Amino acid sequence: MTQDATGPAPRRRADARRNVEALLEAARKVFDTSGVDAPAKEITDLAGVGVGTLYRHFPQRADLVKAVVEGGIDAVAEAGPALAARHPPAEALDRWIDRFTDLLGTKRGLASALHSGDPAFAGLPGYFHQRLEPVLTALLDAAVADGSIRPDVGAEDLLYAITQLCQPVPGRGPDHARRIVGVLVDGLRVR
Repeated sequence: MTQDATGPAPRRRADARRNVEALLEAARKVFDTSGVDAPAKEITDLAGVGVGTLYRHFPQRADLVKAVVEGGIDAVAEAGPALAARHPPAEALDRWIDRFTDLLGTKRGLASALHSGDPAFAGLPGYFHQRLEPVLTALLDAAVADGSIRPDVGAEDLLYAITQLCQPVPGRGPDHARRIVGVLVDGLRVR
């Protein structure tokens, strides 16, 4: 039975879902340590599946990279409300920015891949803003309302600033980005 373009996506079998989840988790780990250009075999070995399974679910490397990036964006977006519920506003904002910085700073080669012109990545900037800007806006608004953060910086500006500060610097690792972003965030505090 075929599915028309307007109908719901077909449900994957449980083993296929497990394989996709294992591949995405393995890809996240491999991208963190070896970069997005790591051999497919490194990813499939870690996932415990064959290379054919990888290409069945992710026919192009860009498909896998995009899925990992979207998953990372989703995880950071979903962390916002949970952090806000558990911590005072300024602390929730700090913890969320740490997660966002980790997302940007730990994927070696990701920036180059995303700016490669590959059409698979065309929708990622919009997805990035759609998922993250409302979460950051809510965190900023709460921190401004309690008087801990300056009111003159918006979510869009802060997303751009942190993204720029997390660009790879030759000879420096993710700790450099965390330190520099920390300086920016310290400048947001009301004294």
